Amino acid sequence: MFGSSKKRKISRIDTLVGQHTVIQGDVRFSGGLHIDGTIKGNVTAENDGVSMLSVSDNGTIEGEVNVPHIILNGVVIGDVHASKHVELSSKARINGNVHYNLIEMAIGAEVNGKLVHAMEPMDTPLSLGNDEPVE
Repeated sequence: MFGSSKKRKISRIDTLVGQHTVIQGDVRFSGGLHIDGTIKGNVTAENDGVSMLSVSDNGTIEGEVNVPHIILNGVVIGDVHASKHVELSSKARINGNVHYNLIEMAIGAEVNGKLVHAMEPMDTPLSLGNDEPVE
């Protein structure tokens, strides 16, 4: 019960960027993407809400990241947008703002920018129950 280890859902990796690989340009993907190399461009997941990005301690992204689920142990130079969950491991380094819904930060993770909590967008706007315009 208490103290039991939580089981982490492992997502499959559909695409791997190897350690000695440098990609210059934007990357759009769906599913799972694991980066051991360098991407010089923006990394964006298709709008499916389940895509996952993992960046190893050898991985670097120089650009904006927009992915629902992120596990970061490398370097990102740019803003990070995680609509669902972002996990910053002990060697994670971000030079930019982090926009998140849920965040986990290990001791040693570094963010040189703002942490901005952003709730998931709701399907319908909130109503005060009064349809009359406010003056």
